[in-house]
Amino acid sequence: MNETELQVVCRSCGKEVSPYVTECPYCGTRLRKKAPKLERGDSGSLEAVEKTPRIRRPRISLPRPDTGGRPLGSILVAVLPALVLLVGTLFELGRVDLGAVVVPGPAEFWRFLAAPFVYDDAGYLFAVGLVVMLFGSELEGRIGTVAAVVLFLACGSLGILGAFAIDDQRGVDAVISGGNGIALGAVAAFWVSGRREAQARGERLDWIPVGVAAVVLVLLPLVVATASPWAGPIGAAVGAIAGLTVRGGSRE
Repeated sequence: MNETELQVVCRSCGKEVSPYVTECPYCGTRLRKKAPKLERGDSGSLEAVEKTPRIRRPRISLPRPDTGGRPLGSILVAVLPALVLLVGTLFELGRVDLGAVVVPGPAEFWRFLAAPFVYDDAGYLFAVGLVVMLFGSELEGRIGTVAAVVLFLACGSLGILGAFAIDDQRGVDAVISGGNGIALGAVAAFWVSGRREAQARGERLDWIPVGVAAVVLVLLPLVVATASPWAGPIGAAVGAIAGLTVRGGSRE
């Protein structure tokens, strides 16, 4: 590359200047942020090295299953406990047989996964199922079915696990089951992610239904013995943290 090919014309004064300067020596106009990198060519003279444009790799996102717009994950989480309750009734199985966590007792891993779906109170089951359908289905429309199911499981299981650890440390005898952790986690994730989206659009999210649902779920342990007062808030904390990572999306 010869010197003539490297000449730069100042856009302000129209004079040719060296390609190795950042400002025009005649009028002081800024020509570039920094001078080009110089390397010695085959002839021993300094030559400018052109930068190779950086190739941006496309972001890979996990494919979402085509559910036809139906919140299948929320439906599954709401209906599965009813099936478990029906099986327990038909075969005369108690809560512990179906997977409820007993305190004090062994920390069996499978129970922390099963306990959120074990009920012996139809009212408790209905309240949790209603909240999951109302708020979980909207959340599922934002993050997809698979992510929603994983989130529900995390909120419910970690809520039960935390409740087991707290009651065990306090020396409390308890049988813990039910999905108040799932429901409060769904509400918290819906509120946190929805509030961020509303603020980005310059809108306000209606907090009244969220507040009513949260209050009902928090008070459930006062009337339902198996609903742990610790599982719900722990599940809500997990849901809120997950909600911070949610980006807006359209319903499938």
